[in-house]
Amino acid sequence: MNEIDSEILRRLQQDARLSNRQLARELGIAESTCLARVASLQDQGVITGFHATVNLSKIGRSVEAHISIKVRPQALANAAAFCDEVAQLPDVIAIYMVTGSADLIAHVAVPSTDVLRDFVLELARRDEIADIRSSVIFLSRTTRCVSVAG
Repeated sequence: MNEIDSEILRRLQQDARLSNRQLARELGIAESTCLARVASLQDQGVITGFHATVNLSKIGRSVEAHISIKVRPQALANAAAFCDEVAQLPDVIAIYMVTGSADLIAHVAVPSTDVLRDFVLELARRDEIADIRSSVIFLSRTTRCVSVAG
């Protein structure tokens, strides 16, 4: 990974809709070079997709929360499979397997606190769960551009 690759990543993270022509012009490289480098970054798994950022409030999901889940010791062997199951629930944006007091943290977006309560209560019925806690997100700031380490 060189400076041009890093700059391609930075620019595409800022605006994934940049055309190859515009990106090449901004970087001062040939369009064919730019296209080949983007394709190479995709082939290497560095670029894994191009996504739209959605305003969750505008699609009826104005309440976001982190749900901390402690898995029962006897279910820890299947924690990854349980994580995959939770990830498929329609209100789940992301799920993380973590260290600390919780084993999993799910980021959810729901229409209301009533729906959040129902989500947590339904999930808490699962045999795999020893403890579950929710934290409503009041304010969120997202880093839109991550630079190459090193």
